[in-house]
Amino acid sequence: MSDIQPNPAPPSLAKVPVTIVTGFLGAGKTTLISHLIRNAGGRRLAVVVNEFGTLGIDGDILKGCAIPDCPAENVVELANGCICCTVADDFIPTVETLLALDPRPDHILIETSGLALPKPLLKAFDWPAIRSRITVDGVIALADAEAVAAGRFAPDLAALDAQRAADPSVDHETPLSEVFEDQLACADLVLLTKVDLAGPEGVARARAVIAAESARPLPVIDLTDGVIDPRVILGLGAAAEDDIAARPSHHDGEDDHEHDDFDSIVVELGEIADPAALTARIEALARSADILRVKGYAAVAGKPMRLLVQAVGARVRTQYDRLWRADEPRRTQLVVIAEHDRIDAVQIRAALDA
Repeated sequence: MSDIQPNPAPPSLAKVPVTIVTGFLGAGKTTLISHLIRNAGGRRLAVVVNEFGTLGIDGDILKGCAIPDCPAENVVELANGCICCTVADDFIPTVETLLALDPRPDHILIETSGLALPKPLLKAFDWPAIRSRITVDGVIALADAEAVAAGRFAPDLAALDAQRAADPSVDHETPLSEVFEDQLACADLVLLTKVDLAGPEGVARARAVIAAESARPLPVIDLTDGVIDPRVILGLGAAAEDDIAARPSHHDGEDDHEHDDFDSIVVELGEIADPAALTARIEALARSADILRVKGYAAVAGKPMRLLVQAVGARVRTQYDRLWRADEPRRTQLVVIAEHDRIDAVQIRAALDA
């Protein structure tokens, strides 16, 4: 028998497609990616999750959706930051690790933080270390139909007109509207989520806002509970890294950007007695303190399962997602996100621990 071993198969020269999933806090990005993982159609997927805040919620949810074509080790979480701000330290090494997997992923999904500006991340794909190996198949922006229709992302025009009259240098954009517009400006496709909550009139208003705020015409698809045929959004072939100039941003010309407009805290509580009472406290806090997002887990006395808590403004949803593991403490941990000036740690903790 010959000792000569066959040469290993040469590595594929085809670029691995990457889909960037963007959208404001609570728009449904994790729900969409969970659906894509479960309906991969034979694709080997890898996922990068970036969260605003130190407590990783979304990565844990997605690892719980793991299947053979997207095992838990293919889900990488980058918490407490923005990958577009830490390209060299976090993003490039993470992508290189995923590309070194055996077998190599067929497609990579990147879930950005809800406060992330997608264009700086898009520029990272031009880095020499990865440009020849990956391509941006498409940028998908999720927009919460109910929130958009309610004007959450629109500036208070009357107030700003009054401010401009006193000071012509006042910027006409609010932090929320800037993030929203930058996400739309970078997108190849918009998924309009929570359409069941918005109703037909709300959906029509949201579509009108998106059309008015978009820098160029964009296809808009209604979405409920993250359910969509993956073929609609995977395989767009946009090569978005090659037409960055066609995707304008409020921050063009800036070397970097900050997230000082927003802040977060983690509130830790013990076991709670009544999930309905916690929901009512979150709703009241959102209304009184303009809280944008609350998410986390709660330990409910007498219940063996963990309660997943997801709130967008005063809209709160809870569900038991899994059993508490024997090696983890039964406790309640909630991430609270708001504009920087609205984060009062003492007030927030008091309101949630009432």
